[in-house]
Amino acid sequence: MRIHFIAIGGSAMHSLAIALKEKGDEITGSDDAIYEPSYSNLKSHHILPAKMGWFEENISEDIDAVILGMHARADNPELLRAKKLGLSIYSYPEFLFEQSKDKTRVVIGGSHGKTTITAMILHVMKYHEKEIDYMIGAPVTGISNSVHLTRENDFMLIEGDEYLSSALDRRPKFHLYKPNIALLSGIAWDHINVFPSYENYVEQFKIFVDSIVNGGILVYNEEDDEVKNIAVSTQNPIRKHPYSTPAYYTENGKSILETAEGDLPLEIFGKHNLNNLSGAKWICQHMGIDEDDFYEAIASFKGAAKRLEKLAETSSAVIYKDFAHSPSKVAATTAAVKEQFPNRKVIACLELHTYSSLNSEFLKEYRGTLNMADEALVFYSPEAIEIKKLEPIGKEYIVESFRHKNLKVFTNSEDLKRSLENTDFNNSVLLLMSSGNYGGIQNEEFKNLI
Repeated sequence: MRIHFIAIGGSAMHSLAIALKEKGDEITGSDDAIYEPSYSNLKSHHILPAKMGWFEENISEDIDAVILGMHARADNPELLRAKKLGLSIYSYPEFLFEQSKDKTRVVIGGSHGKTTITAMILHVMKYHEKEIDYMIGAPVTGISNSVHLTRENDFMLIEGDEYLSSALDRRPKFHLYKPNIALLSGIAWDHINVFPSYENYVEQFKIFVDSIVNGGILVYNEEDDEVKNIAVSTQNPIRKHPYSTPAYYTENGKSILETAEGDLPLEIFGKHNLNNLSGAKWICQHMGIDEDDFYEAIASFKGAAKRLEKLAETSSAVIYKDFAHSPSKVAATTAAVKEQFPNRKVIACLELHTYSSLNSEFLKEYRGTLNMADEALVFYSPEAIEIKKLEPIGKEYIVESFRHKNLKVFTNSEDLKRSLENTDFNNSVLLLMSSGNYGGIQNEEFKNLI
């Protein structure tokens, strides 16, 4: 096929473009700006646009499919030309479905845990040399591209994001995949710029469950009341398999999973990750991996990128970085670190970076989320609030929202750096939680703190 990408530079878009090129399709694309690592990845696969911008001449009648990224707007000249020519135009999830409609689609959904669960499943499949197609939202060790597509593989594993499909298609991505096998990990209100109420947000997951094909399978976290309610009440004729956190204990800085074959030391830690593991095990069993083989493989799983990723360690201190930014993720990650290191001081450093986290009303959802940390630092940029056109937030409001007994608030990255440089990290854990970069602080600067 000849396929053209409008807004090829996005993280997901450029990965799909590379996957299709590797599958043997002819790929072209355009964008008005492309940043790293997309720029270098596209260049190395010889599909980087020759010049930046949107050009009508990129669109011709011999194009089999046009894929539209979130960055493209309704008045995009290439899009208008494609419509005029009557070309087939797809959003990213629509095209993924087209590529997998004759396969068994396995979709991992939930407000939290879906990247880690998808990464666990991929790790197990790779360990046992079981070839599958996939799309995952974060880098995984040993996997060069986050999208892999073939003509021959039977399974397609998809991380099911609830965010919008494109600027023109306001449906959540995971509504379009029509899974044969689905997992629902948990529901915690997020993306308030798109889903203005909790009820509206929950409704998207009900639609997801109802989109499972007749006779399909739903694996769900029964410890989440909202998830359990949706699973129990759906009228969709599907099979349902609940899962819960398995028995485990922590010893000498290791999480030990209790199994029928004996105790199994793990590389990952935290109750939320053990819960994720339980869900991943069910999915892998439905994909042909038996329980013993799952345990053998999962013992060496170290986690997805930016999910409790160890940045640095000395004999007396360790630094972890995590993508956690929503309230449920912040609470779970902080609790996991304190459980793993009960005798160390936990210093949690959170950046408020997303639209939701910088909304004064939504900030109330963070109450108590840092309570498992001995010390807490919160950073946010007033400039980011202006860019997102939100109401200004004062430091006092942040303190009131979190209600942590030992909380410091920073609005300047240099002030945050100085505070950390003056901190005694002896017998401590520094937990960095952000979907941003703390106003430009590099990983190396954090590593040098201990």
